[in-house]
Amino acid sequence: MTYRVMIGTWNVAGKSPYSDLEIDEWLRTKEPADMYVIGFQEVVPLNAGNVLGVADDGPIPKWEAIIRRTLNKSMLPKEKYRSYSAPPSPDLMTSPPDDALSHARYVRIVSKQMVGIHVSVWVCRRLRRHVNNLKVSPVGVGVMGWLGNKGSVSISMSLFQTWLCFVCSHLASGQKEGDHQKRNLNVQDIIQRTHFPSAMGSDHPQAILSHDRIFWFGDLNYRLNMPAAEIKEFISRKQCDVLIDKDQLREELQSGHVFNGWNEGLINFPPTYKYEKNSNRYFGEQPREGEKKRSPAWCDRILWSGKGINQLSYWRSEVTLSDHRPVSAIFSVEVEVFNHDKLQKALKPTNVGR
Repeated sequence: MTYRVMIGTWNVAGKSPYSDLEIDEWLRTKEPADMYVIGFQEVVPLNAGNVLGVADDGPIPKWEAIIRRTLNKSMLPKEKYRSYSAPPSPDLMTSPPDDALSHARYVRIVSKQMVGIHVSVWVCRRLRRHVNNLKVSPVGVGVMGWLGNKGSVSISMSLFQTWLCFVCSHLASGQKEGDHQKRNLNVQDIIQRTHFPSAMGSDHPQAILSHDRIFWFGDLNYRLNMPAAEIKEFISRKQCDVLIDKDQLREELQSGHVFNGWNEGLINFPPTYKYEKNSNRYFGEQPREGEKKRSPAWCDRILWSGKGINQLSYWRSEVTLSDHRPVSAIFSVEVEVFNHDKLQKALKPTNVGR
């Protein structure tokens, strides 16, 4: 069997969503998928309180409510999900239980936050009973190599008889020479330290690379090896294909230094970082004294590994809430479906030859 899986990633820069935020373009709801895996980075500000203490989870119900509303719009009264001029409605900012809409098309099966990283997985209702063995493994690789200001949240599950793994990560930042090596080390650390516990003797995969189909997405933070002025000049000419050759992640993939054997689709959209917030201008186009320089880059990426995966689309959305643009991809994923009735029929004794 083949199923459509939508992967979405967005660094929201610690910005809490407004209640009527529209994310249909990001989730591509006009081309419905069977499963939606949605990852956020900096879902809360990466300040000392959130990193060293208990991370604020206040924005999570707001984001979950918006996702639920977007995926199940056709099941809701119109006035419940859209308002252009009215003030924010309190019930839009509250995420009701998944069973509150008994006929909802999509239901949430897992939701996990580690500091600023948050992953939410939704499936169409008819698939819910075929998703099993859900496990979560968070790994911090930030301050001192362990704190959660950078790191990953990984989800392991079985869909019918196929094992899927989804890794949402936020890797080391910086555009100084050699910073890409820190990101490479983050990836290696996450792969080595991610562990999905299972009972003794179980054949369940316990590591990322043990799964049949793997998706890795997030703010991977790889930059462009080119001066900022040249980058912006090529963007203004709509010659982003020239920039791809200077992309650090593409160079590291091709050299085998990181994600060896993994795949990424063709990028045909402009760099997703760094924008002025609530603006379509790249940061620094109107420089302010004392601000750090930031060059445009494709920081936000979606990769995959394993057979039976075909990428159908790869795009960015134009929501201006953050200094990053959301990125999404839709995949056709082959899944092995075990047919109990056929097996019983094959094993049933026959009277042939008697």
